[in-house]
Amino acid sequence: MHEIELKFQVPPGQRDVLDKAVAGRTPTRRVRLQAAYCDTAQRALAQARMALRVRREGRQWVQTLKGATADGMTRLEHNVPLVGAAGAGGAVPPVDPALHAGTPAGDRLQTALGNAPGEPLGVLFLTDILRRTRVQRTSLGSVELALDTGWIAAGGSKLAVHEFEIELLGGSPQAVILAARRWVLRFGLWLDTRSKAERGDMLARGVAMAPPRAAAAVRLAPDMSAAQALRCVLATCADQVLVNASQVASGEHGDEHVHQLRVGLRRLRSGLRLFEGTPVDAGLALAAAALFGRLGAARDQVVIEGEFAAELQAALQAMGVSGGVPRASLPDGGEVPAAVLRDAASQTLLLDLLAAVHADAPTVETAAAPAAVEPLRDRLAARLNRWHRRAAADAKRYPELDDEGRHRLRKRIKRLRYALEFSAALFKPRELRRYLAALRAVQERLGAINDVVVAMEAFKRHRDTDPRAWFALGWLAARREVLIAKALPDLKTFARAKRLGKA
Repeated sequence: MHEIELKFQVPPGQRDVLDKAVAGRTPTRRVRLQAAYCDTAQRALAQARMALRVRREGRQWVQTLKGATADGMTRLEHNVPLVGAAGAGGAVPPVDPALHAGTPAGDRLQTALGNAPGEPLGVLFLTDILRRTRVQRTSLGSVELALDTGWIAAGGSKLAVHEFEIELLGGSPQAVILAARRWVLRFGLWLDTRSKAERGDMLARGVAMAPPRAAAAVRLAPDMSAAQALRCVLATCADQVLVNASQVASGEHGDEHVHQLRVGLRRLRSGLRLFEGTPVDAGLALAAAALFGRLGAARDQVVIEGEFAAELQAALQAMGVSGGVPRASLPDGGEVPAAVLRDAASQTLLLDLLAAVHADAPTVETAAAPAAVEPLRDRLAARLNRWHRRAAADAKRYPELDDEGRHRLRKRIKRLRYALEFSAALFKPRELRRYLAALRAVQERLGAINDVVVAMEAFKRHRDTDPRAWFALGWLAARREVLIAKALPDLKTFARAKRLGKA
């Protein structure tokens, strides 16, 4: 059995009005749901992205096993009513993993526990939730709306829960997204892929945030249509984007969460360009570019204050200049990443991305008969080789390019690298290994140069008010020339790289 749902966090000012909206004209009583979540001491289930709980639903105890998937909406789920079960004195009845044997979720559980032999399952945290529900029908199917209010408790710590869930009861998964659009825009909700199990696990460990989600590998098959391949790429990008966006929107995040979110957005845009001509929401790339840009100021400020500050301080002291590092700020660096992710434009983008991932993909191209369809490998190789020729032409004349031209080349290199990583399964490993190594080396070199250029632009805004900014500009200009000289051999290697062959 699969569970298809989306979960959202509710702003404090909207909680009462949202409760009334879910209740409707004929409100039902809220149901109390008390659950105990179990895992091994070494978190075998959490590491396998699974959750095992025993929950009291009214007078009935139910044992539930869930397993996350990578598409942002779907979870494996298996429920077993515990008929007549009750612990002594009303305590939680013991959990029994064997109840899920022979199911897809149970097989995953067996694998997870097999990797932790001899470790007993124990209760790690509890939840106490009041839930109000309502069924809503849409043109694409019916969904259940659920507003959860309560607590997650682990040891002496408690975490408040104010969540709104939309679960598919029947019809297309797009029904969940359609319903979500209305409720998100009306009440300012923001998407959160973190389950209660994930949040409870972090609370039990005393951890404030989940680790940043890096990109996962894509496995395209030669017999895929372009539409199927694009959906596979979009699903991988969505996993990276949604997980990091959820953590950033929570307000508790690190710089690396913002960085990995921007990487995911860049990969998304690269994937859309790679499959240009394949039907997909035309606004997806533009919205991803807009969010990428809004988060760029925060990322650039981190680079300026972190990477260059210590070295500049040392250089100033060596020259006998008193005082700290001169102030450098970006003109549009005032947006708080959490607020950016919570706004309507960003939430619409995330829902659009989910809609694209869950769109029905045809088995063959709709524009031509199957026999006339160009093989996926040949189609992608032609596009990748064309991109390579353009990038190689700029790489050969890199010293002559201005900062804008160098930045354009850097973006082309990134796009080419991500597109090659998406397509890697279609080509021979030996064919790709050296080429990807050359691409990564060039990307690293050009990224370092771009960071210097960004810092120079920031210091230029303060040169008339802080004499030390002039020193910083001179120091950065010299650093840029050194970095350019170091990049030239890697640029030449890339420009000479062998093109990809067709099947």
